[in-house]
Amino acid sequence: MFDVAISDQVIRLGQFLKLANLIDSGAEAKEVIADGLVCVNGDVETRRGRQLVVGDVVELGGQSARVSSG
Repeated sequence: MFDVAISDQVIRLGQFLKLANLIDSGAEAKEVIADGLVCVNGDVETRRGRQLVVGDVVELGGQSARVSSG
């Protein structure tokens, strides 16, 4: 697992996936989320606009990234 710092209090899931370099584009984020391949705090998440806060853990393709404060 690795930490990814955000500058605001919250970040949307699609934006975080791109910031954490887990995906390459917003279109790819839409696909992997819609396909149920992304978990937030251990639960499958299908909403690209899901608001993440510091401490949330996002998993995709065997990689985990934790939201941290910037």
